Amino acid sequence: MMDELDLLKKDWQNKEEHLPKLSYNDIHTMLWKKSHSIVKWILIISILEFLLPHLLYLLPSMPESVIIYEKLGIKNIATGIWIMTYVVIFYFIYQFYKRYKEISLLDSAKDLMRKIIKVRRTVKHYVIFSLSALFLTCVMIIIGMYFSDNLMEIFPTDGPERTMAPEKFKSILIGSMAIISIGMIAVMAIIYFLLYGLLLRKLNKNYRELKRLEL
Repeated sequence: MMDELDLLKKDWQNKEEHLPKLSYNDIHTMLWKKSHSIVKWILIISILEFLLPHLLYLLPSMPESVIIYEKLGIKNIATGIWIMTYVVIFYFIYQFYKRYKEISLLDSAKDLMRKIIKVRRTVKHYVIFSLSALFLTCVMIIIGMYFSDNLMEIFPTDGPERTMAPEKFKSILIGSMAIISIGMIAVMAIIYFLLYGLLLRKLNKNYRELKRLEL
Protein backbone atom coordinates (compact mmCIF):
# COMPACT_ATOMS: atom_id res chain seq x y z
CA MET A 1 0.00 0.00 0.00
CA MET A 2 1.44 3.37 -1.03
CA ASP A 3 2.44 5.49 1.96
CA GLU A 4 1.99 9.23 2.20
CA LEU A 5 5.50 10.10 1.06
CA ASP A 6 5.25 7.87 -2.02
CA LEU A 7 1.97 9.56 -2.89
CA LEU A 8 3.53 12.99 -2.62
CA LYS A 9 6.56 11.86 -4.64
CA LYS A 10 4.29 10.54 -7.39
CA ASP A 11 2.53 13.88 -7.56
CA TRP A 12 5.85 15.72 -7.72
CA GLN A 13 7.17 13.55 -10.53
CA ASN A 14 4.09 12.77 -12.61
CA LYS A 15 1.76 15.69 -11.82
CA GLU A 16 -1.28 13.46 -12.05
CA GLU A 17 -4.53 15.40 -12.24
CA HIS A 18 -6.38 13.47 -9.52
CA LEU A 19 -3.70 14.24 -6.91
CA PRO A 20 -3.32 17.57 -5.15
CA LYS A 21 -0.54 19.65 -6.67
CA LEU A 22 2.28 19.97 -4.15
CA SER A 23 5.31 22.19 -4.24
CA TYR A 24 8.98 21.48 -3.66
CA ASN A 25 8.58 22.85 -0.12
CA ASP A 26 5.65 20.53 0.62
CA ILE A 27 7.66 17.44 -0.24
CA HIS A 28 10.74 18.78 1.54
CA THR A 29 8.68 19.33 4.70
CA MET A 30 7.33 15.79 4.56
CA LEU A 31 10.85 14.37 4.17
CA TRP A 32 12.03 16.47 7.10
CA LYS A 33 9.20 15.19 9.32
CA LYS A 34 9.95 11.57 8.48
CA SER A 35 13.70 12.06 9.03
CA HIS A 36 13.07 13.84 12.32
CA SER A 37 10.87 10.96 13.51
CA ILE A 38 13.44 8.33 12.49
CA VAL A 39 16.27 10.05 14.38
CA LYS A 40 13.98 10.35 17.41
CA TRP A 41 13.43 6.58 17.36
CA ILE A 42 17.16 5.96 17.05
CA LEU A 43 17.63 8.04 20.20
CA ILE A 44 14.83 6.23 22.06
CA ILE A 45 16.11 2.78 21.12
CA SER A 46 19.67 3.62 22.20
CA ILE A 47 18.39 4.76 25.61
CA LEU A 48 16.22 1.67 26.06
CA GLU A 49 19.12 -0.54 24.96
CA PHE A 50 21.19 0.95 27.77
CA LEU A 51 18.51 0.84 30.47
CA LEU A 52 16.78 -2.52 29.93
CA PRO A 53 19.82 -4.81 30.51
CA HIS A 54 20.40 -3.12 33.85
CA LEU A 55 17.07 -4.49 35.05
CA LEU A 56 18.84 -7.87 35.16
CA TYR A 57 20.75 -6.65 38.19
CA LEU A 58 17.48 -6.94 40.10
CA LEU A 59 17.59 -10.73 39.66
CA PRO A 60 18.84 -12.66 42.72
CA SER A 61 21.44 -14.55 40.65
CA MET A 62 23.16 -11.46 39.29
CA PRO A 63 25.37 -10.70 42.34
CA GLU A 64 26.80 -14.24 42.08
CA SER A 65 27.55 -13.72 38.40
CA VAL A 66 29.49 -10.55 39.16
CA ILE A 67 31.56 -12.39 41.79
CA ILE A 68 32.81 -14.75 39.06
CA TYR A 69 34.88 -11.90 37.64
CA GLU A 70 36.64 -11.59 40.99
CA LYS A 71 37.22 -15.35 41.21
CA LEU A 72 38.74 -15.35 37.72
CA GLY A 73 41.07 -12.54 38.75
CA ILE A 74 39.75 -10.10 36.16
CA LYS A 75 37.61 -7.85 38.35
CA ASN A 76 39.85 -4.79 37.96
CA ILE A 77 40.14 -5.22 34.19
CA ALA A 78 36.38 -5.81 33.92
CA THR A 79 35.66 -2.70 35.97
CA GLY A 80 37.91 -0.63 33.72
CA ILE A 81 36.19 -1.95 30.59
CA TRP A 82 32.74 -1.31 32.06
CA ILE A 83 33.63 2.27 32.98
CA MET A 84 35.03 2.90 29.50
CA THR A 85 31.93 1.32 27.94
CA TYR A 86 29.56 3.47 30.00
CA VAL A 87 31.45 6.64 29.10
CA VAL A 88 31.41 5.86 25.39
CA ILE A 89 27.74 4.79 25.39
CA PHE A 90 26.75 8.02 27.15
CA TYR A 91 28.74 9.87 24.51
CA PHE A 92 26.85 8.13 21.69
CA ILE A 93 23.47 8.74 23.34
CA TYR A 94 24.41 12.41 23.59
CA GLN A 95 25.41 12.38 19.91
CA PHE A 96 22.04 10.86 18.96
CA TYR A 97 20.30 13.56 21.00
CA LYS A 98 22.45 16.20 19.33
CA ARG A 99 21.64 14.86 15.86
CA TYR A 100 17.95 14.87 16.78
CA LYS A 101 18.07 18.52 17.86
CA GLU A 102 20.14 19.55 14.86
CA ILE A 103 17.48 18.63 12.31
CA SER A 104 15.55 21.85 11.80
CA LEU A 105 12.49 22.55 9.69
CA LEU A 106 14.37 25.50 8.21
CA ASP A 107 17.11 23.30 6.82
CA SER A 108 17.61 23.30 3.09
CA ALA A 109 17.52 19.94 1.32
CA LYS A 110 21.32 20.01 1.08
CA ASP A 111 21.70 20.70 4.82
CA LEU A 112 19.23 17.96 5.70
CA MET A 113 21.14 15.52 3.47
CA ARG A 114 24.37 16.42 5.25
CA LYS A 115 22.79 15.79 8.66
CA ILE A 116 21.35 12.47 7.53
CA ILE A 117 24.88 11.41 6.56
CA LYS A 118 26.08 12.40 10.06
CA VAL A 119 23.31 10.31 11.66
CA ARG A 120 24.20 7.28 9.54
CA ARG A 121 27.88 7.62 10.44
CA THR A 122 27.09 7.94 14.16
CA VAL A 123 24.85 4.85 14.14
CA LYS A 124 27.50 2.85 12.26
CA HIS A 125 30.20 3.78 14.79
CA TYR A 126 27.85 3.02 17.70
CA VAL A 127 27.04 -0.47 16.41
CA ILE A 128 30.72 -1.23 15.75
CA PHE A 129 31.66 -0.08 19.26
CA SER A 130 28.86 -2.03 20.96
CA LEU A 131 29.77 -5.28 19.21
CA SER A 132 33.47 -4.67 19.86
CA ALA A 133 32.81 -4.07 23.58
CA LEU A 134 30.84 -7.33 23.78
CA PHE A 135 33.64 -9.18 21.95
CA LEU A 136 36.27 -7.69 24.29
CA THR A 137 34.26 -8.76 27.36
CA CYS A 138 33.96 -12.32 26.06
CA VAL A 139 37.70 -12.48 25.26
CA MET A 140 38.49 -11.16 28.74
CA ILE A 141 36.42 -13.93 30.36
CA ILE A 142 38.02 -16.62 28.19
CA ILE A 143 41.51 -15.34 29.06
CA GLY A 144 40.58 -15.35 32.75
CA MET A 145 39.45 -18.97 32.41
CA TYR A 146 42.64 -19.93 30.61
CA PHE A 147 44.90 -18.59 33.37
CA SER A 148 42.73 -19.86 36.22
CA ASP A 149 43.78 -23.02 38.10
CA ASN A 150 40.52 -23.65 39.98
CA LEU A 151 37.75 -23.60 37.38
CA MET A 152 36.07 -26.60 38.97
CA GLU A 153 35.60 -24.56 42.15
CA ILE A 154 34.45 -21.46 40.29
CA PHE A 155 32.04 -23.39 38.08
CA PRO A 156 30.95 -26.39 40.18
CA THR A 157 28.89 -29.07 38.45
CA ASP A 158 27.00 -32.21 39.43
CA GLY A 159 27.30 -33.72 35.96
CA PRO A 160 29.89 -36.11 34.56
CA GLU A 161 32.30 -33.18 34.17
CA ARG A 162 33.11 -33.37 37.89
CA THR A 163 35.15 -36.53 37.33
CA MET A 164 37.18 -35.06 34.47
CA ALA A 165 40.80 -34.04 34.68
CA PRO A 166 41.12 -30.30 35.41
CA GLU A 167 42.78 -29.58 32.04
CA LYS A 168 40.06 -31.37 30.10
CA PHE A 169 37.39 -29.57 32.11
CA LYS A 170 39.12 -26.26 31.35
CA SER A 171 39.25 -27.03 27.62
CA ILE A 172 35.56 -27.92 27.50
CA LEU A 173 34.61 -24.84 29.52
CA ILE A 174 36.68 -22.49 27.36
CA GLY A 175 35.32 -24.08 24.18
CA SER A 176 31.76 -23.72 25.45
CA MET A 177 32.38 -20.09 26.38
CA ALA A 178 33.79 -19.39 22.92
CA ILE A 179 30.70 -20.90 21.25
CA ILE A 180 28.38 -18.95 23.57
CA SER A 181 30.32 -15.75 22.84
CA ILE A 182 30.03 -16.22 19.08
CA GLY A 183 26.31 -16.88 19.48
CA MET A 184 25.79 -13.78 21.64
CA ILE A 185 27.67 -11.53 19.24
CA ALA A 186 25.75 -12.98 16.27
CA VAL A 187 22.40 -12.43 18.03
CA MET A 188 23.30 -8.85 18.92
CA ALA A 189 24.46 -8.18 15.35
CA ILE A 190 21.10 -9.46 14.06
CA ILE A 191 19.20 -7.31 16.57
CA TYR A 192 21.20 -4.24 15.54
CA PHE A 193 20.57 -5.06 11.89
CA LEU A 194 16.82 -5.36 12.47
CA LEU A 195 16.46 -2.28 14.68
CA TYR A 196 18.97 0.27 13.45
CA GLY A 197 19.19 -1.24 9.97
CA LEU A 198 15.47 -0.76 9.37
CA LEU A 199 15.60 2.85 10.55
CA LEU A 200 18.70 3.59 8.48
CA ARG A 201 17.09 2.13 5.37
CA LYS A 202 14.18 4.53 5.82
CA LEU A 203 16.62 7.36 6.40
CA ASN A 204 18.55 6.40 3.27
CA LYS A 205 15.29 6.48 1.32
CA ASN A 206 14.69 10.03 2.52
CA TYR A 207 18.24 10.92 1.52
CA ARG A 208 17.67 9.65 -2.02
CA GLU A 209 14.43 11.59 -2.30
CA LEU A 210 16.15 14.77 -1.11
CA LYS A 211 18.89 14.20 -3.65
CA ARG A 212 16.30 13.98 -6.41
CA LEU A 213 14.76 17.27 -5.25
CA GLU A 214 18.16 18.91 -5.64
CA LEU A 215 18.60 17.73 -9.22
